Amino acid sequence: MDKVLIIDDSLMQAEYLQSILKDDYETKICHTAADGLDLAGSGSYSLILLDVILPDMDGFKLLKIFKEMPLTKHVPVILITGLSDIQHEEKGLLLGAVDYITKPFSPIIIKARVGNHIRMHHYRMQFMQQAMIDELTGIPNRRCYEEERHAKWRMATRLKLPFSICMFDIDHFKLYNDTYGHPAGDKVISTLAKTVSFHLRRSTDFFARYGGEEFIALLIGNNAASCFEFLKKIRQSVEELHIPHNSPISQWVTVSAGGVTLVPKNEDIYDDYLKLADSMLYEAKRLGRNRVLWCDEKKEWLQEKAGE
Repeated sequence: MDKVLIIDDSLMQAEYLQSILKDDYETKICHTAADGLDLAGSGSYSLILLDVILPDMDGFKLLKIFKEMPLTKHVPVILITGLSDIQHEEKGLLLGAVDYITKPFSPIIIKARVGNHIRMHHYRMQFMQQAMIDELTGIPNRRCYEEERHAKWRMATRLKLPFSICMFDIDHFKLYNDTYGHPAGDKVISTLAKTVSFHLRRSTDFFARYGGEEFIALLIGNNAASCFEFLKKIRQSVEELHIPHNSPISQWVTVSAGGVTLVPKNEDIYDDYLKLADSMLYEAKRLGRNRVLWCDEKKEWLQEKAGE
């Protein structure tokens, strides 16, 4: 059942809206902008009904925040207000509201407009989901990663859990393409994606194609040592596929990986640690490839030697 969030400072009006919608949707009520932000950020709502007049924040300002937050920017918002002038309606629509309903309102109109916008929301989400999948590998693409990383980082920060970023790519992949051809190279990329996806199956794991032959994984809950050992197994599983490759380091296709683990705090910046993970990958390649190099919570390195 779809979830609808009602943000209205009037208890009577909020309960009236809930009575209109409760048979068709799972509804949740709150009466302040602060509570609305908390609920909207923690639940997967299909639509928000937002009163323009709230005790702690202007409804238009809250709408603007919703449209800037990664977790809520795609959720349709219908403004509910007693302000019937065109200027206010235009302001709401320009800020991203999908509709504008003035008081007093008809239950039939509320049901019809909520139903229409929820159906359109599902169509948009289905289209976006298709646009978020890498066509070659069937795993999330770079665009999906850019969306997902915000949610994962926020979750780890809120719950004070270890958060790991791992970047890895295929060793001497240009040489592979030059030797075996691009169709064979595409097959290697696809096979690698399936192999790594087999290992990253927890609901908190995320794995995506970052670009070309480079991939990225986000893990929550594992300390640096366990992530390091886990990525060693993944690296080994790729090598054990025994895909022929006449590279300077191995007769088989191999990967190099670099990563970092931390328990993020509010003042930490995700991109700083992404750069650190990328530098670990660079060092792993500089040190000879076909290995994992990790940076732990104390900024100390965990190193794997080739063939280990």
